[in-house]
Amino acid sequence: MTPTAQSTASARRVVFPFTAIVGQEEMKLALLLNVIDPKIGGVMIMGDRGTGKTTTIRALADLLPEIPVVANDPFNSHPSDPDLMSDEVRQTVAQGGDVPVDHRKVQMVDLPLGATEDRVCGTIDIEKALSEGVKAFEPGLLAKANRGILYVDEVNLLDDHLVDVLLDSAASGWNTVEREGISIRHPARFVLVGSGNPEEGELRPQLLDRFGMHAEIHTVKEPALRVQIVEQRSEFDQNPPAFLAQHKTEQEALQQKVVNAQTLLPEVKIDYDLRVKISEVCSELDVDGLRGDIVTNRAAKALAAFEGRTEVTLDDIRRVITLCLRHRLRKDPLESIDSGYKVEKVFARVFGVELPEEDSAKKNGTGQIKTGVR
Repeated sequence: MTPTAQSTASARRVVFPFTAIVGQEEMKLALLLNVIDPKIGGVMIMGDRGTGKTTTIRALADLLPEIPVVANDPFNSHPSDPDLMSDEVRQTVAQGGDVPVDHRKVQMVDLPLGATEDRVCGTIDIEKALSEGVKAFEPGLLAKANRGILYVDEVNLLDDHLVDVLLDSAASGWNTVEREGISIRHPARFVLVGSGNPEEGELRPQLLDRFGMHAEIHTVKEPALRVQIVEQRSEFDQNPPAFLAQHKTEQEALQQKVVNAQTLLPEVKIDYDLRVKISEVCSELDVDGLRGDIVTNRAAKALAAFEGRTEVTLDDIRRVITLCLRHRLRKDPLESIDSGYKVEKVFARVFGVELPEEDSAKKNGTGQIKTGVR
C-alpha cells in the first residue's frame, strides 16, 4: 500500500465491522447476495427504528475490497469493461489510448430525502454548451454511485417520481439526462438499498415490486442478545481500532468469500425441475409478472456461489424465496397472516417439504446464516 493510500485509509471514518453485527441475518444475507450479483435488483429493508439498518449497510460497503477504476473519472469507470465505462473513456480505449488506473474503495452514496432530481441525475450547463460548444455535464449522485451502493433511508418518504428514476437507473445500468436538445448518458450500475419504517407508510406496490428482495427486520427480543449488542457497541465506541483488530481475521475471510462467490457465480447451475417448481410457487401465489421467478433464480445461484457450490440445492431456494417474493403478493387489508409465512407455506407444499421450526427465531431476528467466519 502506498503512503497516500495508507493516509487515505487512516483518514477514512471508522465503520463498525460487518462480522460483528449480531442477529438481523435476513438483512445481512440479502445484502451479501446483492453484492455477489447486483442484477438481483437491490434490497428493501423494512423494520423498527434503531435496529441497525444504516450501520449494517455502511459495514457492508466497508467490507468490500477495493475496485480498479479509471483515475480522475467522475463515473468510477471500469478500466476494461465497456459496459461500465463512460463514453469518454470508451472512446479513449477504442482509439488505443492508455487510461490511468487507480484502486478505490467501493462507494456508498447516501441519498438525502430532500434531494432534487438535478442533484440525483446531474445537470447540463446549457450556457457553456451554447457558448463553447461542449457538453458541460455536472455529474450527480447516480454518477458517484456507479459500481457502488446507493442507500436511501426512509425510501417510503421519498417522492415517488425520484424513486422511479432510481429504480429505472438501477434496472438499466444507465442514467440519461436530456435538456434543451442535449442528451448525455453515463453508466449507473449500483446496488440500490432502501430502508424504511412501516409505521411511516408503505411504498406503492408497483415501486416495491421493482426491488429485487425485501428483508423484514425486528427488534431482537432475547435479553441476552440485547445485552451483547449493547456491550459490543460500547466497546466499539470506546476504542474503535482495538475492536476492529479483534474482527480483522473474520472480516478478511468474509471479504475473500464474497470475492470467490463473484468469480464462481457464472458457473452455478440450477436444475430444470427446481426452476419449474419456483415458477409454480410464483404462479400459486398469484405474483404479477415474472420478476419474482427471475430474482428467486438469481438469488439461489448467488447463495450457492457464496457457499462455494456450483449446484443450487432445494435448501438454497428455501432460504431466499421468502425474501424474493413476500413484497410481490397482493395485499388483502383484512388478512392478518404474515406474507412471509404465506410464501413458506406454498413453498413447502410445492416442493413437498416440511416447514422448518424457525419462525420464532426469524421473528426475533436471531435465525443464523452461514457466513463461514464465525
